[in-house]
Amino acid sequence: MNRRNFLKSGSLAGLSVTAASLVGCKTETPKETKTSEDQEDRFELLEWTIPQLQEAMASGKYTAAAITQLYIDRIHAIDRDGPLLNSVIELNPDALAIAKDLDKERKDGKVRGPLHGIPILIKDNIDTADKMQTTAGALALEGNIASKDAFIVQQLRAAGAIILGKTNLSEWANFRSNRSCSGWSSRGGQTRSPYLLTHNPCGSSSGSGTAAAANLAAITIGTETDGSITCPSSVAALVGLKPTVGLLSRSGIIPISHTQDTAGPMGRTVTDVAITLSALTATDQQDPASVAAQGKAAKDYTQFLDAKALAGKRIGIEKKPQGTNHYILALLDKCKALLTAQGATVVEIEYLDKIDELGRHEYNVLKYEFKEGVNKYLANGNAKVKSLAEVIAFNKANVDRAMPYFKQETLEACEALGGLDSKEYKEALQASHIGSRKILDDVIKANQLDAIAGITMGPSCAIDLWYGDRWGDVSLTSPAAVSGYPHITVPAGLVYELPVGFSFFGPAYSESVLLGLAFAFEQAAKARVTPTFKKLFTS
Repeated sequence: MNRRNFLKSGSLAGLSVTAASLVGCKTETPKETKTSEDQEDRFELLEWTIPQLQEAMASGKYTAAAITQLYIDRIHAIDRDGPLLNSVIELNPDALAIAKDLDKERKDGKVRGPLHGIPILIKDNIDTADKMQTTAGALALEGNIASKDAFIVQQLRAAGAIILGKTNLSEWANFRSNRSCSGWSSRGGQTRSPYLLTHNPCGSSSGSGTAAAANLAAITIGTETDGSITCPSSVAALVGLKPTVGLLSRSGIIPISHTQDTAGPMGRTVTDVAITLSALTATDQQDPASVAAQGKAAKDYTQFLDAKALAGKRIGIEKKPQGTNHYILALLDKCKALLTAQGATVVEIEYLDKIDELGRHEYNVLKYEFKEGVNKYLANGNAKVKSLAEVIAFNKANVDRAMPYFKQETLEACEALGGLDSKEYKEALQASHIGSRKILDDVIKANQLDAIAGITMGPSCAIDLWYGDRWGDVSLTSPAAVSGYPHITVPAGLVYELPVGFSFFGPAYSESVLLGLAFAFEQAAKARVTPTFKKLFTS
């Protein structure tokens, strides 16, 4: 489905706010934390990268336990006790013990790799077989403790990462209502933009975006079906990578669509994202898409990070203007000029109208696959509800807590559908997934492109729990989403003093190329901005 229309209807990128999270918000300034633009943020690890943290641990300046404690203290100071940001839905009570074990390994001469001792936050739709819940932000799943780690969590633990906690999200990855608000869940409340607290973090990986931007962890993990990594990364001045579907296993992740779902890293630098991606890739025999991707992943994606990677490349950009906002159009012109200055050739192409025409087919694919996937997950899991029908019934029985602002018409529409053998589903899948791939493959081949690019999203919109999201007419998430192709967004600049990202996407398994292009863009643009937690719009 066309994400620009999807965002307007609230079907994919949620938002909303509990009364307690807004009306009852404390406004005191946390100790040694910047909460307005005229105060200095004194956090010791502010904007530190994974290589910097590794260097500090190798030199003995910090231990993993000390780093973990610093992040925990910061989460309490500006995220949970306020609540200011409300991006972390749960902390791992064993995080410090895990960090101490990893410190002992380091002392004994064993370092597992570049993620050894690095605290990471993951989205609350990813299973962890520990003391933390996995709920997709839904009260209906409260108390659900997974019996087994998701495959990518196994990868992170094996790499020496510390699962610090879980991040809030748009409930059910924002597949509950057609007027939902990004960043709100019935279990976790409202997550806010760290750049302007009245504004929307986008979704559905809302907490992952806010937490990474606010330096609550070294890096975070999100998931995307259409825009749920790239949109919250774009509006939080982050680098967000949605990999090719299948490059990362989806086993143990609460699903929407087996055709479009993927997890991916969200961080403050391209380097951190490349390091994390390298640790996440491995073949999972339980995920057919992962099996199909076997042999397609690079062992180390940092090898492709070249500040001159744009030189000689052909980058396609839609000929038709992206929306009508003159500030966004001016930023796009600035990005085009940067590409040219770095030696790339900008090629005008026409493809977005054709992709947009497939929007209604995408939505049908997602509805059918959501019903099938969620029923399978719940039937085999530890949640009290065992089916989508039971989720719907729970919400109706607990309407004041579970649905105080928007309802569940998307869930109900999915429940009313048949199975994946239906003619409507098969026709929608052919039109949306196969059709979009052909459109992109044809335009890339005809123009000899290395990637397609453009503004990722407009700036963050205001939080509106009663009427839902009000995103503008700029979004570049759907082409890569419906095709299952990789997409990376990188900070590009500010519009209305709020971050806006620039996207690169290309054919299946072109992550190595895209990371190189994004790195070159990042090094030239230097557009990453640390949040200032503004309470009022001042532009």
